[in-house]
Amino acid sequence: MGLFSFFKKQLLKVIEWKDNSKDTVVYRFPLTDRDEIMTSSTLVVRESQVAIFVHKGKIADVFTPGTYKLSTENIPFLTKILSLPTGFESPIKAEVYYVNTKQFVGLKWGTQNPIMMRDNEFGTIRLRGFGIYSFKVDDAKLFMKELFGTNEVYKVGDVELQIRPMLIQALTDAIAESKISALDLAANYKEFSSEVLNASTKEFEKYGLKLCSVVIENLSLPEEVEKTLDERTKLGVLEDKMGTFTQYQAAQAIRDAAQNTSGGNLAGLGVGLGAGTTIGGVFADNITTQNKPKIKTASCVKCGAKIKDGVKFCPECGASQGAECPVCHKHVSKNAKFCPECGANLKKEIKCKKCNATLKKGAKFCPECGTKVE
Repeated sequence: MGLFSFFKKQLLKVIEWKDNSKDTVVYRFPLTDRDEIMTSSTLVVRESQVAIFVHKGKIADVFTPGTYKLSTENIPFLTKILSLPTGFESPIKAEVYYVNTKQFVGLKWGTQNPIMMRDNEFGTIRLRGFGIYSFKVDDAKLFMKELFGTNEVYKVGDVELQIRPMLIQALTDAIAESKISALDLAANYKEFSSEVLNASTKEFEKYGLKLCSVVIENLSLPEEVEKTLDERTKLGVLEDKMGTFTQYQAAQAIRDAAQNTSGGNLAGLGVGLGAGTTIGGVFADNITTQNKPKIKTASCVKCGAKIKDGVKFCPECGASQGAECPVCHKHVSKNAKFCPECGANLKKEIKCKKCNATLKKGAKFCPECGTKVE
């Protein structure tokens, strides 16, 4: 009876996994109660796969890509666990797990709750973002111990439940610590992505995983902040165009007033001319205002009074506002180290280019050889 029962068991000849899915990370090879693994059985591990033998819940042997004829030589740990007196000649019971080590790409991430950050211009604001990322299994043995255990099938979605919060946390830290203005966030997407990759490396390694890439597609501001930005943009455009618009309106009014003679009536003509004269004055004032140059001001280095930029002495306290560049003779601030016009080092001694003699500040010719100071 026992012998008959033994022949009813199936002796596995080939163990392999032909992965046709796009989201399977771990697959347990199906073994029934009648299946037995014998010596000379063939194990096939394809590229981007790792096979793990498990006996009674304990990891025995790990196989990288290749084709193996099972024997005591290539499954030493399993043989040792079973302590087979005749070597690997008798049928054994073991579970075989295939771990997919390819890179899973195009996975989406998004902020479930807004990211709070301080902005120098808008104060405390909330950000939302989304993008894509990719990961892979880097250490199959550690991955089995820490995450998938002995599940029959482990999908990408199961892994995402663990790693997506880690990614969002790293992104939140990167944005908050950068202290970059909300208006400059879009110019730093690539830098944020690199920061997230570097910050997440150790956390992913704990689970035998590797974060391969992170792409930030968008970081958006709250609707009310976006409306404020739109209003600022409109005001900026109007500020630039208001002068031209006012001039155009004044010109139109002058033309209409000049044409309004009320059927030839002298009173109507006077009104038209009067309106034209008044609007013309407005028109002239507007042009004068538009063309009037803006005077740049600065603060006195001693008393702090507002003075015209570039003056050498304060009209309030008489304090000197700076010095003269010895090279280009332009006015420079008192504590300047370099000339803003020619870039000359104001703290460094000036040497004659011909005889290397030390020149006094402001000298136009070398007192030793007479060479002109350029």
